[in-house]
Amino acid sequence: MNATTTASPRYYELRAGGALIALEASHGDRPIVLYAGRDLPNVSSQELALLSTQQHAPGSAAVPLRGSFLNEVGTGISGPSGLTAHRSGKDWAIDLRVARVDQASASQIAVHCIDRHAGIAARHILKLDAATGMLVCSTSIENTRAGDVAMDWCAALCLPIDPRLTRFLSFTGKWAHEFAIEEVPEFKGSIVRENASGRTSHHVFPGGIMATPQTGENAGMAIGFHLAWSGNHRLRIDRHNDGRSIVQMGEMLLPGEICLSEGESYQTPDFLACWSDAGLNPVSHAFHDYLTTAVMDKRTQPKPRPVHYNTWEAVYFNHDEAALLDLAQAAADVGAERFVLDDGWFGSRRHDGAGLGDWWVTPELYPDGLHPLANKVRELGMEFGLWFEPEMVNPDSDLYRAHPDWVLGLEGVDTVPFRGQLTLDLTKAEVCAYLFDRISELVSTYRIAYIKWDMNRDTPHPGSEGRAVMHRQTGAVYNLMKKLRAAHPQLEIESCSSGGARADFGILRHTDRIWTSDNNDARQRQHIMRGASHFFPLSVLGNHVGPRTCHITGRKFGMAFRVGSAMLGHMGMELNLRAERESDLAILKSGIALHKKHRDLIHKGRFNRLESAEATNLVGCIAADQREGLFSYTMLDTSLDTLPRRIQFRGLLPDMDYRVRLIWPLHNPSISTPSIIDETDLMGDGHIFSGAALMGHGMQPPLTFPDTCLIYHLEACE
Repeated sequence: MNATTTASPRYYELRAGGALIALEASHGDRPIVLYAGRDLPNVSSQELALLSTQQHAPGSAAVPLRGSFLNEVGTGISGPSGLTAHRSGKDWAIDLRVARVDQASASQIAVHCIDRHAGIAARHILKLDAATGMLVCSTSIENTRAGDVAMDWCAALCLPIDPRLTRFLSFTGKWAHEFAIEEVPEFKGSIVRENASGRTSHHVFPGGIMATPQTGENAGMAIGFHLAWSGNHRLRIDRHNDGRSIVQMGEMLLPGEICLSEGESYQTPDFLACWSDAGLNPVSHAFHDYLTTAVMDKRTQPKPRPVHYNTWEAVYFNHDEAALLDLAQAAADVGAERFVLDDGWFGSRRHDGAGLGDWWVTPELYPDGLHPLANKVRELGMEFGLWFEPEMVNPDSDLYRAHPDWVLGLEGVDTVPFRGQLTLDLTKAEVCAYLFDRISELVSTYRIAYIKWDMNRDTPHPGSEGRAVMHRQTGAVYNLMKKLRAAHPQLEIESCSSGGARADFGILRHTDRIWTSDNNDARQRQHIMRGASHFFPLSVLGNHVGPRTCHITGRKFGMAFRVGSAMLGHMGMELNLRAERESDLAILKSGIALHKKHRDLIHKGRFNRLESAEATNLVGCIAADQREGLFSYTMLDTSLDTLPRRIQFRGLLPDMDYRVRLIWPLHNPSISTPSIIDETDLMGDGHIFSGAALMGHGMQPPLTFPDTCLIYHLEACE
């Protein structure tokens, strides 16, 4: 049995970035999170412990059960444990007690715990980011004695949340419809979101937001949380009838996946959480800032995000060198700064059922290799990029015929058919060595500046030599990317997985961009980008101008709407420029020039989602000094209102005057005249309004047809 201390309680506090974590961690006792949320100035942990004093309730345990950092089974607390492990069915009632506390600074602490009977030790790391108030926490579990410990589940932390936060915003979706918000109103009991697809997934984003029923974009309490991990994961939220509310996240382990011998340890992925008392936008701001300052590689951040051209929807698998050279010229003519050759350039890859794994340029299509195309692209002033799907192999490939044992799978279990491909076993050193050598040689040979790294299938049975290995497989993907970037310091990598199925802070430690969705439907992109913005800044979200007819939805859109919808994001194109009308190419060229002109504001300004009327989408970027802003207002459908609701701008200085101009589209979009555009010369010199009026009263937008995107530029006047 673990002894209980009789010494006076020991309290600790972490304060940084406007957040407070209050802990009780007495030697020999269970560690307790007393409070986690926005800072409470001049409040002590001891005071919070007293305010939380509980008493015996009839029909329950004789003493109040307070749980611990992981609410282990041995604590006796009702509800799900954050740690389940055992030794061949024994030593399962784990009860971790504090052995040592190391507080490195006012914002970081390590709490070391041990269950001597079970022979299990835990090290909990909690850190508050000074700039954002983001809580970053993880737990490592060590087997301290002979005999294996089977790990079934380990959360990074069982984090208490304010019981007033009763509304859950979950981020779900499917292929070509990512980052949809599924709202669960006030509930009691449990919400569980699990993903066993072997990638972050389209349908279960590893994160969410808890809010009050009244919380909006700019008012009310909220907590956002995210697991920085690209493999299987679990999110669990429990609201108990004793008033406790707890969220826990961790890697979802398959049976037998983590088995610790004596001295071995397992560490959870980082669990991130941040708080707001001013709505959902501050939660997003904390995630955006933490990602760019503390997670992503700093090499590319000073560099403007290049306007992107991708060949996929222009040629699909119909590669022709002459046509691609023409496309490169056309892309450069409209302002592209990067040209990416997509799937179909290698091996026997003439369709999606062959060639994956054979990473050499096919001589039938490219008799001189990719040199003519790559050299032409660079001569035109663009970077050259190339598509890969390194983790996959087609059975119809030279690689698979030579190494059928290089794939994940289980003897006696049917492989789930998925896009005619299998997942390579990256836990084998020889597989990673092969991939590194082939990709690295191509990067060097063709001076590739950018890789579109795709992953187009789930991996439900990640078996290697009979054991589940998705934990190791995910780590191997990270290591391969890390090794490639170390060998080629200027190389940038995009995380693509059938669109947005691998978008998380774990993969963004090793990549520079997310392909948000395979769906370039301009109307759908408005929803996808708004959803993704809850966690990711515009600078990493690929957002492309697609063809007039979207091949996924069949909907048709004019060029002005396609360009406007792609303007706010990491802008790019994925269309056959040779098939576009000259008038539309002129609109595209003007839109790209406009994006470049305001790119710094779009990618470095403070992004806000504004409260939008039905059938509209209103978002904006504000400069750090609040003297300039860019707002996108989109009419997505018809409305019962005779005239659209006024636009309420945000983030301006109320005592400052601003010149307001409508800078997109290039034509007057109003369906009747005169409109406010005419009365205030919005498409000419614009008009000057006070910040107080623009925010407090708002501006009437013109009456337009659906699928119209208006972009307003606001600039302070002396």
